[in-house]
Amino acid sequence: MSTAMRGDGGDVTAREPKRLYLKTWGCQMNVYDSARMADVLAPLGYAPTDRPDDADLMILNTCHIREKATEKVFSELGRLRAARARPGRPDAMIAVAGCVAQAEGEEILARAPYVDLVFGPQTYHELPEMVARAERARGTPVLNTEFPAISKFDHLPGEHAATGPTAFLSVQEGCDKFCTFCVVPYTRGAEFSRPVADIVDEARRLAAAGALEITLLGQNVNAYHGAAPDGGTWGLGRLLAALADALPELPRLRYTTSHPRDVDGELIAAHRDLPQLMPFLHLPVQSGSDRILKAMNRRHTADDFRRTVDALRTARPDLALSSDFIVGFPGETDGDFAATLRLVTETGFAQAYSFAYSARPGTPAATLPGQVDAAVSSARLTALQQLLAAQQTAFNHATVGTVQPVLLEKPGRHPGQAAGRTPYLQAVTLEASDRLIGRVVDVRITEARANSLAGEAVTVDGVVAIARPPDRPAAGEAA
Repeated sequence: MSTAMRGDGGDVTAREPKRLYLKTWGCQMNVYDSARMADVLAPLGYAPTDRPDDADLMILNTCHIREKATEKVFSELGRLRAARARPGRPDAMIAVAGCVAQAEGEEILARAPYVDLVFGPQTYHELPEMVARAERARGTPVLNTEFPAISKFDHLPGEHAATGPTAFLSVQEGCDKFCTFCVVPYTRGAEFSRPVADIVDEARRLAAAGALEITLLGQNVNAYHGAAPDGGTWGLGRLLAALADALPELPRLRYTTSHPRDVDGELIAAHRDLPQLMPFLHLPVQSGSDRILKAMNRRHTADDFRRTVDALRTARPDLALSSDFIVGFPGETDGDFAATLRLVTETGFAQAYSFAYSARPGTPAATLPGQVDAAVSSARLTALQQLLAAQQTAFNHATVGTVQPVLLEKPGRHPGQAAGRTPYLQAVTLEASDRLIGRVVDVRITEARANSLAGEAVTVDGVVAIARPPDRPAAGEAA
């Protein structure tokens, strides 16, 4: 510490800057949560670092969805413990946050008693107080895995750190669906939707900080039912329309992750009517077999999914889809798996995520009869991924020769390159000046690769043409 003089002659103790290391696993909601943790810790003097060796506080923000999630956490904790053991770092603290912390907090402290803080995803607004408690009582860990009666969003700082051209905005948390394979209702709690006015205010702040694309987040985002300015309750479709109206300068809106049961008429109309809403939708179906969907407690059939997709594509013919699939769910037969392949073939996906089923402790599916042999699940997964990869390749190749509006987000891997994404979330690399980063640029796609595209900025008389949302004039043009 150092001491400075106040103007009135008193002493002011100036704190040395502290460093915060945050490692994040899992979904975009965890990415958003990590950013807000950094926001609430900033007033305490914590600045981010990419090196745990430099950190005064090391936080692992964990995800419980994937297989062996807990063991990955303990492996990483060992690395952080070694970093803290280096000379001159006796006060560095280690914390575990997120869904593994929520589900297995006591086990974490039993197996890793050197951890200072363990807290669930609904409590990070209390992080400054928890850090202070841990500092006061060294050797006595802080465990906070309660579901508070008040919303954490009411106690977060209004301002965000700089976001860059893309930003996440959490509008809904929790899930009431209770799919039999999923831990989210147990780690994130019941569905909660933020008020419309709070979301619009946060979106304005993000746009003012430079965001050109805002993705609305929720464990079940299209179940959104927030308190509205008119005294009623609005769904996701009306919320998107309100954001488009409040932020006419914002070129891009997205949302994720959705449930097929909660795609309603207002949301379909938003895809039809809002040019800011990107024509790309992640809509997890999980299986093409009605028998397996029932065992999963998905509460929709394969034909329900087909009808929803048809309605969306009628409203927005250029809409592209992504989805999630689980193979080898307990009781899945060859016929059930064939129904999944049939659904994929009929629907067509631009991207997809697919996994072999693995039991999550504490979920109903973990004890279901008919657990599928690992070799069978692996073979099915390989077959499904080959089909999905072929569809993604075909979709990417179909863009070659077209001009796509690309939001340039960052420098590319090589000097003189920039990287960004199309409206369909395809990664694109092109030669471009750094001054174009943070802008939407018209790009002619010249090559389709396995997982990305290459392109060249479109020029008119030697000037790069900057893309803008449809039906919106450029600055200086008449409306």
